[in-house]
Amino acid sequence: QVQLVEFGGGLVQAGGSLRLSCLASRSIFRLNAMGWYRQAAGKQRELVATISSGGSSNYADSVKGRFTISRDNAKNTVYLQMNSLKPEDTAVYYCYGGRDYGGDHYDYWGQGTQVTVSS
Repeated sequence: QVQLVEFGGGLVQAGGSLRLSCLASRSIFRLNAMGWYRQAAGKQRELVATISSGGSSNYADSVKGRFTISRDNAKNTVYLQMNSLKPEDTAVYYCYGGRDYGGDHYDYWGQGTQVTVSS
């Protein structure tokens, strides 16, 4: 079992920046992939960005060029640097970890952190 805790959400003006952090309770080296999802009010949860254990990253088209995901295995932490924020980025952001082990797949989620971008 892995617990994920997010930090860094808050209120920011459009055009501003925030950095989200996700601290894992155990080594993230064992997680095949980590990432960030978000859910705006009244909408489904959507992928924002993912990063593999090897460091390969993937982004939603809506955030490409503005957001950067990174991971620090030594600190058991994944980051999401968000620049040029827009009001439509307002959502609860969730940290995600995935692990394939023994033929099974395990998903881990944080509790979420609110990001609000004012116009």
